[in-house]
Amino acid sequence: MTTTDETPETGPAPGPETADADGVLERLRALDSCAISDALDAYGLSTVVLGPRPVWPVDRVVAGRVRTVQVGPRRGDRPAGHVGAAAVDTSGPQDVLVVANGGRLDVSCWGGILSRAAVARGIAGVLVDGACRDAAESGDLGLPVFARAVVPVSARGRVVQHAMDEPVTFGDVTVRPGDYVIADGNGVAFVPGPDAPRIVAFAERIVARESAMADAVDQGRPVSEVMHDSQFPATTEESGS
Repeated sequence: MTTTDETPETGPAPGPETADADGVLERLRALDSCAISDALDAYGLSTVVLGPRPVWPVDRVVAGRVRTVQVGPRRGDRPAGHVGAAAVDTSGPQDVLVVANGGRLDVSCWGGILSRAAVARGIAGVLVDGACRDAAESGDLGLPVFARAVVPVSARGRVVQHAMDEPVTFGDVTVRPGDYVIADGNGVAFVPGPDAPRIVAFAERIVARESAMADAVDQGRPVSEVMHDSQFPATTEESGS
């Protein structure tokens, strides 16, 4: 559910070193992309990416810290590591792999063997700004994969990994290693690392407010009343901030 006209708290954003101490990741996993999108809106952050969808019916929220992989065309005959392999081998349950391929749809940059290795490492999920393949295999393995398309065309001889753990452009959003991401059936939202504690805290208040609104509707109150801001004060007023 979404509502409008929330007012964010003010003040400097905590540094990234405080994020894990605040339990941001665990709290983020209890939310959804709609609540995070509303909180990002409230702070004027445009880090929702439109287009990538789950390639199989993922029935849970995927959230984690970002590990980036930059993909692009092969550059001559220079050797290059397999796309994503090193990131998989060094990631774990707190991580979501973010594979940036400029939205390219004619070639896969993620497939079944990588999915199998990611599951073995406990990786939370994979986001592809482009195409993947072996969607059924990732579903059988239970690995959430979000992409713009599914195609059978291999990356071999077409695209290679250019970089890892560096800032990338995913859709029209700049994503940095250590940022947070949440993805579900509604979409994909990135949360810049330094902003994560206040974004998650504000999203939690949005969820609490909407839960009270839902209860009121279930009790028979007219939705025209429930949706009126005077009936359910802004979240910052509720929290006393």
